[in-house]
Amino acid sequence: MKLSLTTLSAYGFLSFPLAAAFITLQVIIPTHYANITNLSLSTIGGIILIARLWDTVTDPVVGILSDRTPQHLGRRKIWIYISLPLIGLSTYFLFNPQADTSSTYLLLWTLAIYVVGTMAIVPMSAWGAELSQDYKERSRITGARAVFGLLGTLTALFILALLSEGEAGNLSNSLASITLLVSISLVIAGLFLRKIPDNNTIKVPKAQFREALQLIKTPSPFRTLLSSFLSNSIANAIPATLFLFYATHVLLAPEYIGPLLILYFICSAISVPFWTKLASRVGKYKAWQYSIIIACSFFIWTPFLGPETLWIFVIIVIGTGFTTGCDLFIPSSMNGDLIEWDSATTGYKRPGLFFALWGTTTKLAFALAIGLAFPLLDVFGFNPNTTNTNAELSALAWIYGLPCIIFKVMALIGMRNYPITESHYATLVK
Repeated sequence: MKLSLTTLSAYGFLSFPLAAAFITLQVIIPTHYANITNLSLSTIGGIILIARLWDTVTDPVVGILSDRTPQHLGRRKIWIYISLPLIGLSTYFLFNPQADTSSTYLLLWTLAIYVVGTMAIVPMSAWGAELSQDYKERSRITGARAVFGLLGTLTALFILALLSEGEAGNLSNSLASITLLVSISLVIAGLFLRKIPDNNTIKVPKAQFREALQLIKTPSPFRTLLSSFLSNSIANAIPATLFLFYATHVLLAPEYIGPLLILYFICSAISVPFWTKLASRVGKYKAWQYSIIIACSFFIWTPFLGPETLWIFVIIVIGTGFTTGCDLFIPSSMNGDLIEWDSATTGYKRPGLFFALWGTTTKLAFALAIGLAFPLLDVFGFNPNTTNTNAELSALAWIYGLPCIIFKVMALIGMRNYPITESHYATLVK
């Protein structure tokens, strides 16, 4: 039975304020704190990395506690309702620092927004898997979440482009407006969530932390999917981490950074219906496989570009943005299917745990991408604050594109013979 468009929208809308807040944290906050405070770049970067790594610990905790929350309280809904005002509060303080802001202040509110964000994101993802057991319907549900998330990202980027006017000193106006946007949309999301049922019965083991470790250690479809998702996420995170360097120093086009980001996310958003239909026809894994192969065929050209071939990079942005739309929701839909595999195999049903480990993997991928890309740039002598030689710029270009392809190929190899097809899934839910 298909969910109505109203229910899908009510569920997916929560992604809007979350995405607007977290794209701002990733793209704007480090630069803003460097501009208006006395904190060094290394201090700011180190604080954000510590908070990100700590967030990988909180995901499993929230997932397990969410699974254990009594149903009469609203197992998923109550966690999200508690998180909404806390996200608004954290956003306000983190996005509006003063000139004398300390490193302790930045650490406190960065940790806060990550923890309360986890309190919403993990239960929300588990809730989406519980809204339908249908193989194809899960793609619509995760697709709705992805579309509203991309709309939130685009709205924040448009505000940045309109109000900052390309000047770092105007970021305060952008951040104040994004804070207001997040606050209003959080209230709207809370009103929408009342309309969504949250009454699924689940069964979890008593020693859930031990079972979580066992789930990762034991060969299974879940471990296969999770390891390939990690490889693909690292592949996506490396060029995302190096995008500003690549556009500024290789393409010599810093003024196009904003428009290129907006174009990328627009292409991601409009691709969601295409990947949803393709997954319903050929299966989720094959659709994801096609998107990975297409992405590699675009990234393979990035080491050879320069200022005179910016137009080719625009095509690459369009193509990779389109494939990213698939990455944003098809693997998550596959993870939702594995909840039924878990139930059929072990007798347990623990979506909170499954999506907690999923969230941890996503965050670990970005931490690993930074840990791999930045040291490699140092090894080859690249320095963003000085004039670099052709060899150093070439190293940046290769590090931007080549590891992405390697990790995506690893994801493909890891997922070969993945067993949970639509026909196999049908036997699990009988």
